[in-house]
Amino acid sequence: MPQNGIREIVSNNNPDMTRKTAFRLTILIIPISLFVILILFGSFYTWWNSASPERTCASCHEIGKSVNMLAQSSHRKLSCKECHGTALSNGFHSLKEKGMMVVHHAGTKIVEDIKMNEDQILAVMENCRRCHTSEYAHWSSGGHSARYCNILLNKKHNETEQINSDCLRCHGMFSDLPVQELVEPIDIKGPWKLKIPSMNDKPVIPCMTCHQIHNTGFPKVNPDYSNPKNVFYSRKDSTANVSFYYRPDKSGISVENLPKLVLWEGKRAVKVSDDLMTRNCIQCHSPNSPHQAGTSDDRTPRGVHEGIGCTACHETHSNEARQSCIKCHPAISNCKLDVTKMNTSFNNIKSTNNIHWVACTDCHKEKNFHRK
Repeated sequence: MPQNGIREIVSNNNPDMTRKTAFRLTILIIPISLFVILILFGSFYTWWNSASPERTCASCHEIGKSVNMLAQSSHRKLSCKECHGTALSNGFHSLKEKGMMVVHHAGTKIVEDIKMNEDQILAVMENCRRCHTSEYAHWSSGGHSARYCNILLNKKHNETEQINSDCLRCHGMFSDLPVQELVEPIDIKGPWKLKIPSMNDKPVIPCMTCHQIHNTGFPKVNPDYSNPKNVFYSRKDSTANVSFYYRPDKSGISVENLPKLVLWEGKRAVKVSDDLMTRNCIQCHSPNSPHQAGTSDDRTPRGVHEGIGCTACHETHSNEARQSCIKCHPAISNCKLDVTKMNTSFNNIKSTNNIHWVACTDCHKEKNFHRK
């Protein structure tokens, strides 16, 4: 009997056998197909995360600008994934984030420059601490690590000055929401509460407030201190990676492009430090519109300290100033007194002699005072 006839008989007489065979083939094909797809996806995923950004991220015009800036920055030796993670670095959340990028890229809306939202900024900041451990620890111990609850729910401040949109210029500059959608009520009576409880512990002054990660700069290297040229007192310290994040434009402005403060004490022009870091500080610690010294949040030094920069006393990340006096007054002052024990706000926060503009005559009330 022909073979085809046998198959026909078997098929006609044993329909269950045919179904079982098809089922077994299906069971076998499915895992093999999934395995092949997994291998292909894994290979592509590995290549994508190891290839040059010019062949991956920068191939999208929206990201090309950032990649080009990174190539000129102090972080140029890092790959994109070390700060921004990968599609699977944070589970489903990362997969969703990267998926939405593809959706927006394929959409009809043309975006020339991608801006990260607040949650993305804070996620990147968590990666900052992997390399900048010391700086992050100092920031955490200082006043710039304040949270939304510390700022927007401050009873003493809110009773004095009504919460307004300008608060976010320095406190919460990366917020995706206007202040009216963050806190209620908007008045000076209170009691105040955050509309979104999850915002409570989010930092309002993250790293990117003062650091534009893609800004022009050079990788930090430890100089050869055996070479006298590297320890010469007039050597320049690079501050190119320091900038101020301007909320209305959603971009950082390098300190070199920030204006030097023009300050007045009545009609007298106050001498302001040329230190570039000070230009960054005064963007938030600034005077009123007539630029009168000591008004609003201005802390520009006057009196005996006029002309010195903020970082002469304050550590850059912790803002710590407790060891600052000894930098200029090693043991005792010129008037033979321990300056750390004088009646100033350095020694006592309730002192009327604010350390930022204290004058000799504020402590020495005697007539014809002169240095002995």
